[in-house]
Amino acid sequence: MLIKAEPKELAIEGDDQSAPEIIDLGKVGEVADVNVEVIRSMEQSGFIPVIAPVGVDDEGNTYNINADSVAGAVAAALKAKRLHLLTDVPGLLDQSGELITSMTRTEAFRAMEDGTATGGMIPKLKCCLEALPDVEKTHIIDGRVENCVLLEMFTQSGIGTEITSD
Repeated sequence: MLIKAEPKELAIEGDDQSAPEIIDLGKVGEVADVNVEVIRSMEQSGFIPVIAPVGVDDEGNTYNINADSVAGAVAAALKAKRLHLLTDVPGLLDQSGELITSMTRTEAFRAMEDGTATGGMIPKLKCCLEALPDVEKTHIIDGRVENCVLLEMFTQSGIGTEITSD
């Protein structure tokens, strides 16, 4: 019961005359709550938790949840200072392919709206944005780079994309 889940539904908008079509995605869910006491108990016992992106509902049904969403929800629930999302790209790239090293919440929303963020970067940005009220800074960094977390945290410019509150 570390992650409480609820089923995720996909709403497909119809024309102006009809209500959206709701599609049941089966065993795909989204985070409803995080039981931080489980994590705190593990920490106090000397364990480093490795968290699978699987949640459980009130009836005991399990749901697969996007790993970025779980990471953001756990970081927010723990009031973590930082959230690092490791990926296989340098970070968010602008329209000309250059790395955006730092951006605010507002700029991140704009990047999703104007098409700067595409594909798998959108869930990563959404995860960062959802975590930001409770997390000081979020980072999307290239996990293929040796010492990437250290380079992001302890160099002037970092190596990925940092997203901060406005």
